[in-house]
Amino acid sequence: MTSSPLVSLDRHRDRLDAAVAASAARTYYSAFDESPSPRVYGESAAAEGKAAFEALLDRPFPLETPGSDGTVATERSPYGIDLGITYPRASDVDALMAAAQAGMKAWRDAGPDGRTAVCLEVLDRLHGRIFELANAVQHTSGQAFVMAFQAGGAHALDRALEAIAYAHTEMTRTPATAVWEKPGKYPLTMEKTFTVVPRGVALVIGCNTFPTWNSWPGLFASLVTGNPVVVKPHPGAVLPLAITVQACQEVLAEGGFDRNLVTLAAEGSDDKLAATLATRPEVRLVDFTGGNAFGDWLETHARQATVFTEKAGVNTVVIDSTSDLPAMCRNLAFSLALYSGQMCTAPQNLYLPAAGIATPDGTVSPAEVAQGIEKALDGLLGEDAKAVELLGGMVSPAVVERVEAARSRAGVLVAGRDVTHPSYADATVRTPTLVGLTAADSDVYESECFGPVAYLIETAGTDESIDLFRDTVQRHGAMTAAVYSTSDEVIEQMRDAALDAGVALSENLLGGIFVNQSAAFSDFHGTGANPAANASYTDGAYVASRFRVVQSRRHV
Repeated sequence: MTSSPLVSLDRHRDRLDAAVAASAARTYYSAFDESPSPRVYGESAAAEGKAAFEALLDRPFPLETPGSDGTVATERSPYGIDLGITYPRASDVDALMAAAQAGMKAWRDAGPDGRTAVCLEVLDRLHGRIFELANAVQHTSGQAFVMAFQAGGAHALDRALEAIAYAHTEMTRTPATAVWEKPGKYPLTMEKTFTVVPRGVALVIGCNTFPTWNSWPGLFASLVTGNPVVVKPHPGAVLPLAITVQACQEVLAEGGFDRNLVTLAAEGSDDKLAATLATRPEVRLVDFTGGNAFGDWLETHARQATVFTEKAGVNTVVIDSTSDLPAMCRNLAFSLALYSGQMCTAPQNLYLPAAGIATPDGTVSPAEVAQGIEKALDGLLGEDAKAVELLGGMVSPAVVERVEAARSRAGVLVAGRDVTHPSYADATVRTPTLVGLTAADSDVYESECFGPVAYLIETAGTDESIDLFRDTVQRHGAMTAAVYSTSDEVIEQMRDAALDAGVALSENLLGGIFVNQSAAFSDFHGTGANPAANASYTDGAYVASRFRVVQSRRHV
C-alpha cells in the first residue's frame, strides 16, 4: 500500500465530517463557495481560468486513453465557437478494460479511508480549476457563465462530496475487524475480518446539458468504493469531463496508484460507444443521464451491471389558488426561463381550473394567469443583455426545433422571442413559450418537451388537476412537482398524490427558492420511485450497491 500523504484522511477529515453531518441532518451546508466574486476567489482567478480554458482550444487535449486510435473533435459551443479540441478516440475496448482493471487490487487495498482521502483531494484540485471548468461547461452546455460556475462548478462539487460522504458512511458501517465470542461450556472465539471490495469497472455516460453536475456523483461514488471508472462523455460536452479525468489521474498517480483507474473514452458522434461499453462483462456499474430511449435500453440490455438512470419526465405544477399572484408568476417565470428550461427539473405542465383560481383580489382566469407570467417574463428578460445571463444558449438544434414547433401551435399564450446575444452573435437564444391546452390534449402534454416550452392546461377543477398529475407522473415520470394553494386540504391532497407518484413536491414557492433547484446535502435529486429515474442523488441505496463486504474468519 502506498505511503503517500494523499492517502491520509487527516487533511480532509473536517470537510468529510461536516458533509456526513449535514447529510444526516438534511441541513444547509456547502463546502465550495458559489459566488465567482473576486472577493472570494481572488482578483486574478477569473482571468486565469478563462486563459486556461482558451489555452486548451484548437489543440490536442493532454490526456492518453489506453487502446486509442486516432483522435476526435466533436464540440461546438452553443455560443457559436468550434472548440477545436482533439481527444484520443477510444477504439480498442479490450485494451481499455484491461488498463482500467490493472490497478484495482491496490486501489481496493487502500481501504475506505485511503480511497476517500484521494477522492477528496481530487475535489480540491477541481475546485482550484473552477473558473476553467466554468468556461468549459459554458461553452459545451450553453449555460450562462454564472450558472456554469455554480451548477457546473460549486454545486457539482457539493454533489460529488455528498456522494463521497454517503459512501464513506456505508463502507464504514461494518467494522474492519471483530472478535466473535460464543459463551458456554465450550466457549468459541473467532476473529473476523470484513473487507469492502469493488463490484468491477464502472461506466459513467455523460450528458450534454450538465456534464459535471450529473456525472460527478456517480463517478465519485464508484471510485471511492473501489471501482475503476471509464468516463464516456457526450460528444458535445467532452471538455469538462476530460478536465475531470485529468485531475483524477493526477492525484491517483501522486498517491501511488494506477492513473488508469479513471479513463476517458471519447468517441465520434456516430460511434455508439456507450452501448458497446455498457454491455461488456467487466462493466458492473453504469451511470446514465439522458433520454428515455437509451436509458430504457440500458436497463434492459446491460444485465450484467447495476444501472443507475436519470431520464426524461413531465414536471408538473398544480395551481389551485395563491396568496400572492404576482409573486407566484415571478417564481414560475424564473423557473421557466432558467437555462431556457433545459433542465431535467424545469416545470412543463401547469394545471389549473378552467373557471380560474382564487387570489386576494378575486378569481383570476387562466388567461390572466398567463398574462401575469408574461409580465414577469418581460421583467426578467426584457433587456437582451440581462436575458442571456439567465437563458444561456440552446444546447442543440433539436431543442430549437421543438421551440419552433411549439411557437407554431394554436393556443400560444406567451410567444417566445429571439434574443440577440451581445457577446456571441452566433448564439441561439429564445425566451420561453407558453401554450394553452385543455385536459383533453394529453397527446401533447404527456411527453417531455425539453427546452423553453411550457403548457398551461385547463382542467375541470383542482381535483382533476391532481388526478392528472398523479396519473401522468406514475406513467411517464417526473423529477419535480409543485403546488400553489391557500387550502390546507388541497395541500394534503397534493402531498398524498406526490407520494403515490414518487416525486418531490414544492409548496407555494413565492421567494428565492425555485422548483428546478435542489440543494446538496438536503434535497434529494430524483427519488427512484417513478419512471424518470431509478436512483436518487444521494441516498444510501445510490452508493451501497457499488461495493460488497467480503469476510474471512479464524479461530483465536
